[in-house]
Amino acid sequence: MAENPTTLHTPEPPAVPLDEHRLTPAAHLAGDMEAATVTGARSVSLRELQFPLQIGLRGEIGSESAQLIEKELGFELPSRVGQVTGDPMGLHVLWLSPDDFLAVDVSTRQQPGDSDRYIDALAGKPGHAVELSANRTVLELVGAAARDVLAKSCHADLHPREFGVNTAITTNLGKVPIYLHRAGEDVWRIYPRQSFADFTVRWLLDGMKEFAQDEVL
Repeated sequence: MAENPTTLHTPEPPAVPLDEHRLTPAAHLAGDMEAATVTGARSVSLRELQFPLQIGLRGEIGSESAQLIEKELGFELPSRVGQVTGDPMGLHVLWLSPDDFLAVDVSTRQQPGDSDRYIDALAGKPGHAVELSANRTVLELVGAAARDVLAKSCHADLHPREFGVNTAITTNLGKVPIYLHRAGEDVWRIYPRQSFADFTVRWLLDGMKEFAQDEVL
């Protein structure tokens, strides 16, 4: 009698959480950023946010596509230069151009499939939604001296009368193109492309040095 062949099944290894496999673009500078923190009256600190969700959205304001996007967001898209809608400490949207927006959620780490509901909502309609979390890193500069650090090399007018809380623009930091978002009174978020992360962090750290010294009156 012929023997039945035996099939060996090798158990698959347990899934490893995504975050155990990835590092942020400036992770190697985390220690330098922490060490550069300045406290006191001229406080300033720098950190890199950990994989915030970023989704590029396209749709003409007032169109059916924009309305479908807004339904998924739970709030309206920004409609003018500099405007940010939503929660700056959670899900919010930056205006980039009349029909181009960046949705960002700083309260959660990006995971595969996070953009699917926006993509599905626009199926067959003009416009699009695309996962962009790997395109730019997000640096957060905080403290009483944060604006002064940025003002050294950002040509935009950062005075509060012109650049209020929850304003975001496209500008340059030195020679690096960035998105700049004032998320709080002394909270600034800088969005360089990932390939510029190392340079941008080192640039900002250099700009922070003077605030660790006693102010010269």
